[in-house]
Amino acid sequence: MAAQNSVLTQIARPYASALFDLAQSENQLASVETSLSDVSRLIGESADFARFLRSPVITADDKAQALDSVLAKSSTNPLVANFLRLVAKNGRLFALDAIIAGFRELAAKARGEITADVTSAAPLTGEQVTSLSETLKAKIGKTVTLNQFVDPSLIGGLQVKVGSQMIDSSLKTKLAAMKIAMKEVG
Repeated sequence: MAAQNSVLTQIARPYASALFDLAQSENQLASVETSLSDVSRLIGESADFARFLRSPVITADDKAQALDSVLAKSSTNPLVANFLRLVAKNGRLFALDAIIAGFRELAAKARGEITADVTSAAPLTGEQVTSLSETLKAKIGKTVTLNQFVDPSLIGGLQVKVGSQMIDSSLKTKLAAMKIAMKEVG
């Protein structure tokens, strides 16, 4: 798995860097980042779409055509739409998650921010997002940008990943720990 992530990083880094440089030169960093967040959310929320992007069975041309159809019906930033078409044409859609993560990392670094991945059982309210951001800012000392993901299997609570640190307060993890503890007692 680590070797696979390394290969994805090797593939994603030049794409992320090129998009970041282009967005910065066009003064569209915020707009591009918002559009990429929408794409990332779609990948995270739709298992079918994620499988479609990663599938080695579907040809790059078929993926590009399908992506064109989706982009034609969306209000995606034109720079991002063209970038996604290029990634599809080059057969690199399987690395799209890593490309988006690389872009976010570069954008956050340019703003002096740090990024945290937050997974919750249900979408967070605006008040919860603000509270979590402020708590993390107080703990870390930097402005924190949240990448939000929804995973109903968590049942409740949160999983927060900041850099290499993971804070897991999900009920799923707590129940698993209780199950292990109960096996040890019995």
